[in-house]
Formats: sequence, structure tokens, C-alpha cells
Amino acid sequence: MNTITPCLWFDDQGEEAAEFYTSIFPNSRIVEIGRYTDTGPGEPGSVMVVAFELDGRPFTALNGGPLFTFSEAVSLQVPCGSQEEVDHYWDALVEGGEPSQCGWLKDRFGFSWQVFPTRLLELIKSPDRAQAARVNAAMMQMQKIDLAEIERVAATTADAPA
Repeated sequence: MNTITPCLWFDDQGEEAAEFYTSIFPNSRIVEIGRYTDTGPGEPGSVMVVAFELDGRPFTALNGGPLFTFSEAVSLQVPCGSQEEVDHYWDALVEGGEPSQCGWLKDRFGFSWQVFPTRLLELIKSPDRAQAARVNAAMMQMQKIDLAEIERVAATTADAPA
């Protein structure tokens, strides 16, 4: 079976988006650019599709016009091993975009990303349900995830103030 490849629909910024994304993630590159011909529907010679890789995974950017736009219903997750990674990816992706909550953000193209430390998921899945609830409540108050604060809240006991 061939690899399943996400296709991101842009108005006309597919090449710009692919260049932006590949500049942020390691092991990333633009593979190929396809252009519209005189049969359209785009302007002949303008970029139609961009095949690119993010951390070795294939993606396609399609310049399909303004008919469709992104929503939070589809996002890409960026699990991080440290606060430094969270800071790197969050800060790069949110530049020109907008932060949301719980590690979510929209980039400058309106595409949604979830940037979070993997430790957060471990704590939310904890068999200690009180700890998991405290961590979840703390996460709900954050935009960019602050791992030190998450760890502090996780270590708080029932008789200590959060």
C-alpha cells in the first residue's frame, strides 16, 4: 500500500506554507512543485501542488482557491520531549497566527496545531485520578503548555494548596 498523505487546501499560499513548515521541523524538505497548465483552473504557471515532507512524513499543499478554509476539526499534533521543544515549535508555528488553549494554536495560514509535552499525556492518563484531574484543570487554563507548572500541579497533594 502507498503511504497515506494529508493534503492541505490553501487559497494560493501552498508553496509559502510548505517553505514555512519545512523550515521549522527537522528532516523536512520540499520534494516537488506542480504548476497549473493552460487548462486551469489556476493561472497557467502558478503553483498548483507542493509535495513536501515534515520530519520524513509526506504532505501535499494544494492551491485550490478560496472555496474551502481550515477549521479546528483537523489539526496536526506535535508531541515534545521537553519544554525547550514545546517552546521551539509553539513559538515558530504561532508567529503571525493566534494562540488558543490547551496547547492548540492556529498558524499564519489558519491551520491548527497541537503542541504539547508527552509528559502531559502521561499525567492525564495517570491511574491517580485526582492527580489527572488537577493536571487536566491546569492544562485547561493554559495556552502554551508550561511543563514545570504541570509537574508542580501533579505533585500537589490533596492537603496542599494547588
